[in-house]
Amino acid sequence: MKSMKSCHSLILVTTILVFTLVLSACAPAPSAEALRQTAVAETLTAMPPDATPEPSQISTAIPPTPTEKSTPVPIPTVGPSGPSDFPKDVNPLTGLIVEDPELLNRRPVLVKVANFPASGRPHAGLSFADIVFEYYIGEGINRFIGLYYGQDALQIGPVRSGRLVDPQLTLMYEGILGFKGADSRVYSEITSLLGNRAITGTENTCPAICDNGDNTVTSIFADSDALSQLAGARGVDNSRPMLDGMRFDPAAPANGVEANHVNVIFNILDRGEWVYDPDSGKYLRWIEEADVAENVTMIPLVDRLTDEQLAFSNVIILFAYYTEYAPTLHDIGIWDNRTSQRAVIFRDGQAYDVYWRTADTDAPIQFLDQNGEIFPLKPGNTWMVLMSMISSAVQTEDVWDFNFYMQ
Repeated sequence: MKSMKSCHSLILVTTILVFTLVLSACAPAPSAEALRQTAVAETLTAMPPDATPEPSQISTAIPPTPTEKSTPVPIPTVGPSGPSDFPKDVNPLTGLIVEDPELLNRRPVLVKVANFPASGRPHAGLSFADIVFEYYIGEGINRFIGLYYGQDALQIGPVRSGRLVDPQLTLMYEGILGFKGADSRVYSEITSLLGNRAITGTENTCPAICDNGDNTVTSIFADSDALSQLAGARGVDNSRPMLDGMRFDPAAPANGVEANHVNVIFNILDRGEWVYDPDSGKYLRWIEEADVAENVTMIPLVDRLTDEQLAFSNVIILFAYYTEYAPTLHDIGIWDNRTSQRAVIFRDGQAYDVYWRTADTDAPIQFLDQNGEIFPLKPGNTWMVLMSMISSAVQTEDVWDFNFYMQ
């Protein structure tokens, strides 16, 4: 484990010992995990989720923006690769050859991206991400994290606040986290786990994270390359990490079930739809445009940098345990899944019922088929949705509906 993880572990062990001494006289000692959850719950504050426990005024300096629309770099595919021994010019998170192999000699950059308020749409830079994680943050709404490794994006956002799951995902992919503020307890957890690999937008972070001049909650954007450089300047070891664990194959596995349409619903006014496009071999993203609940229209979700609809090679629904401490404060059991939980992978117009697991706290999520073998993703970008364990999954012919429910 890295040194900052050891520090975090020491703090955690100390907390557990204190609780154990207090409780041992009157009750059997609870498990370490129960103590961890109790410690987290009891130290939460009533601060709003987007508050920051330190001065965090965003610079009004306008960051560089594209003068014309850009597109993600066309990337050549390779044959089967992974879960280890990737060629030096192959991205272990996409299975694709990168145009600039030097980009792989650094840590991935993860950036928090708001989906609400909807005035911040269309988002910037999501089509450049290798992986996008989507999860519930409370009050019926979701949020994204884009992971950038094989290519950079000049604008990513709007950037919003951190959550408890963010440092876990960042450590699993050996990354750097860019965000804007957090609840004080969440901020403490992020910095405890990540140290100087956590960068929140302040007056000193432009052009890595800065306001575009509008000074609103949806006007803060990040630059992945600038974040990487800022982390290095702050003393982060920004050398190439070990990211083994994922497997890729252009050939779709046998025994898939037809799946041309995937609906992910957090509530009637927060939904995403993926429609398979056989010409590109990718799933295209749609999003709600709603005035009222009775008037919901689905429109293409585009990247404001390209004006093109988001298209992903793999869409994955993972079922995980959510723990709610407050209406807008949750933990998600990503690190705890060592024995495998259900996931559904969509690739090439097919659905595959599989399992996902966490091999270690500093290793990417792995997907296993029904025989326990590592499941091959399609080479390319991946969108992962973290649904709760009690969320529903209903298949009707080639349409799959996933409805989020909080435990």
